[in-house]
Amino acid sequence: MKKFFFAFFLLTIFFSPNLNAAENSGLRISLLTCSPGDELYSLFGHSAIRVVDSVALTDIVYNYGTFNFDDPDFYIKFASGKLLYYLSVQYFVDFKESYEYEKRTIYEQVLNFSDEKKLQIRKFLNENLKEENKYYHYDFFLDNCTTRLRDIIAPAASLPAVMPLNTTYRMAIHKYLNAGKSYWSKLGIDLLLGLPTDAVMTASQQQFLPDNLFLALKASKKPIVKSETNLTEVFPLYAHQMLISPGLLFTLLLIATVFLTWKKSPILIQVDRLLFFITGLLGLIILLMWFVTDHSMTKNNLNILWAWPTHLIAFIFISKQSKFFKIYFGIYTLAMAILLLSWQWLPQQLNVALIPLIVTLGLRSAINYLK
Repeated sequence: MKKFFFAFFLLTIFFSPNLNAAENSGLRISLLTCSPGDELYSLFGHSAIRVVDSVALTDIVYNYGTFNFDDPDFYIKFASGKLLYYLSVQYFVDFKESYEYEKRTIYEQVLNFSDEKKLQIRKFLNENLKEENKYYHYDFFLDNCTTRLRDIIAPAASLPAVMPLNTTYRMAIHKYLNAGKSYWSKLGIDLLLGLPTDAVMTASQQQFLPDNLFLALKASKKPIVKSETNLTEVFPLYAHQMLISPGLLFTLLLIATVFLTWKKSPILIQVDRLLFFITGLLGLIILLMWFVTDHSMTKNNLNILWAWPTHLIAFIFISKQSKFFKIYFGIYTLAMAILLLSWQWLPQQLNVALIPLIVTLGLRSAINYLK
């Protein structure tokens, strides 16, 4: 029965005679900004657009952030950047209930548009709901659920920058990852995102984040926001309780490696093989993300300077009397020394937790060169 009424309301939206009437439309359009959640996919918040029609008695949320998790090729498409997101609609009461269940706050900004503009926006959204129009290739930084709404709203306002003008994409997402104490997620993101992520954002580009669009509308010189309301209880941002951070783990690994090296432990051969194998595998993943996928921000990844894919071959020759690989490890040792010395001048911001790991790799490479 609920589905029947929902279908009826949608038909009312599509065929309402008010669609062509620019006066007394009975529409109220607002931006919904949802606070970050405790999962990685929700850690940066969410945006949606709410359309209330007092004539048709409907209250619908349009959401560009939906995808088909049940797709059998979901993980392959997600990793390769080919996953399609789509526009969906939902009753506002159901939308609100789901966010309250996740203990996430919803802020509403009622937009100060003319009746004609409101009708144009609803018509555009309904056109996008059609099967042939609703799908798009999601890009977290350049084309997501918030940028789509920005592009609908922004022509009506001059939206200012809300972060310092020298802020990069990476700096912007670090703010959320640090706030949520998601240090392992931060490491993984920093490993996979390349040099494009260190580009300085324009004022418009800053609004890929829901909070930034919210603040930009609020700070606009034009009276774009008619009213602002908190629709739910204010919930505290969830902070992940990590038993051990990447920096601490890699530091302990370095200390243990130095100790085992000093003791000349025979177990070091297996440690070296595992260490260089994992590093080589990571290097291969970086190359695949760089050259094979459609992700725009995984190109030109300078993590390849220390995660050499050739380690997938070199680890086999650890402890073997091979002059070629003796030279190989000597070159890698020198490369790690240069990388560490030039760390702060690199155009890409590498994760600082990697420093003890790179020192460990350099140390064991030097030992394999010298012995």
